[in-house]
Order: sequence, then structure tokens, then C-alpha cells
Amino acid sequence: MSTVTVNDGNIVNRAGRGKKIAVYGALILFSLMYVFPFFIQIATSFKTDADATTNPLNLIPQPVTMAALKRLADTDYPLWFQNSVTVTILVTIGRVFFCSLAGYALARLKFRGRDGVFTALLAVMAVPGIVLLIPKFLVLNYIGLYDTYPALFVPLLVDAAGVFIMKQFFETISPSMEEAARIDGAGTFRTFWSIVLPMARPALITLTILSFQGSWNELGHFVIAVSDPNLYTLTRGVGQLTSGGLGSGNQFPISMASALIMTIPTALIFIIFQRYFTQGANAGADKG
Repeated sequence: MSTVTVNDGNIVNRAGRGKKIAVYGALILFSLMYVFPFFIQIATSFKTDADATTNPLNLIPQPVTMAALKRLADTDYPLWFQNSVTVTILVTIGRVFFCSLAGYALARLKFRGRDGVFTALLAVMAVPGIVLLIPKFLVLNYIGLYDTYPALFVPLLVDAAGVFIMKQFFETISPSMEEAARIDGAGTFRTFWSIVLPMARPALITLTILSFQGSWNELGHFVIAVSDPNLYTLTRGVGQLTSGGLGSGNQFPISMASALIMTIPTALIFIIFQRYFTQGANAGADKG
């Protein structure tokens, strides 16, 4: 009987080991399928036009060349990059500040209609952004902001999802610290700025990352906000490059190089602050 038991245990262990190998093998396969296009993008950025056309899936350029990057510098790409950096910084700062204020008000302040405001906030989050593009265009045109620099960032300074994230996080903070600050004579804004906001660091970093990535990768709003080529951002400009703005021919290297440079800032921001992003997201999820 003992021999049978030992043999059965070995069979179960082998079956479990085989299942783990199969699962990890599948995960590795799907991971490679996911990152392979990114490797192709990097390799193509350093290929010649002929090499990119003849060997599009080759991960080793023959020869390695910086011609695409040099050609990119001769286009309006530096201007688009400058516009994207400026707009992204303004939008990120604005969203962190205004969404924190609104989130704190919904989490702590007692005022008539607070529940209605929060319900409206959830309703806005449920509406696809593309549905609001035409109303945004009409508003921008009516108030005279269309095709101006403020049109790029002013409508993006507040985000419903950002307000929701901050509200949920503020509700996880014990109000005892705020009560002590009020006893010492601190007002509402002083309590928010000096006591509560420093305690919300994980949520602030999460909101900063989401705001940076969202505004950096935004396209729809920029399409309806401006038509002046001098106001194009990277997303608008790169879209123009990949849709025939370079003239005849495929010209894959310069297209891939422009997209590659565009992905670097958001990737760096997420890698650097990944730990804080996870903490902030988990805190909001636990409260929700």
C-alpha cells in the first residue's frame, strides 16, 4: 500500500510540474508576441529604407544607420516635441492641483448637492471621450479659443477619473489629523495643503503618471482644437508622417523612429514611479 501511495504522489507531482511548465510556457509565448512589435520598431528605426522594405521582420539592421533620426531632425518633429512637452507639463500640473481640490471637497466637505455632483462625475466617466469631441469643438469655437495655444491644454486641466481617484484615496485617510489641525486654528485650505495632501503621495503620483501619459498620448482633442501646423503636438504630427506626410514610398525607418522617440518619456515615467503607481491604484481599489 505504501508503494502505491508513493507512486501516486510522484504522479501527482509530475502532473503539477507539467501543468506549471505549460502555463509558464504559454505566458512566455504571449509575452514575446506582445513585445515583438516593439523590438521590430526599435530595429526598423536604425535600418535603411531598402533594408526595412526587404527584411521588415529582421531584428538586426543591415547596416545599422542613424539616417532616419537625422532626417527626422530636419522635419517639424522638434517643434511637435516642444509643443507636446509644454502641453503635457501644463496639463499634468493642472490636473494634479484641480483634481486634488475637487476630490478633497467631495470626500470631506459637507455641502448641498454633493451626492449629485459625485453622480454626475460617474456619469461623465461612463461617456466615451470621442462622443464629446464635437461639443468640445463647438465650445472652443464659440468662446474664441479654437486654433490657439490655450485650446491645447485648458479643456484638459480637469479630469473626472482624476477627481474620482483622489476622492477615493482621501476617504482612506483618518480625519483625526484634520480635526487636530482645525483645533490649532488651521482653515480648510491650510488643512488640505499642509496635512492631507502630503499624506496622499501615492495617489498624487498615480494621478501624475496617468495625467502625463494621457496628455502625452492624446490625439482626438488636439485634432478638433487646432488646425495650425505650428500648434501640432507629437501625436498629430506623427499621425501626419505615417499617413503620407513624407511623400512617396513606405519610409518605414523614419516613421518608426518618430514613434520610438515618442514612447520613451511615458515609459521612463512609468518605470521610475511604478511602485508608487501600484500603491495608489491599490488604495483606491480597496476603498472602492
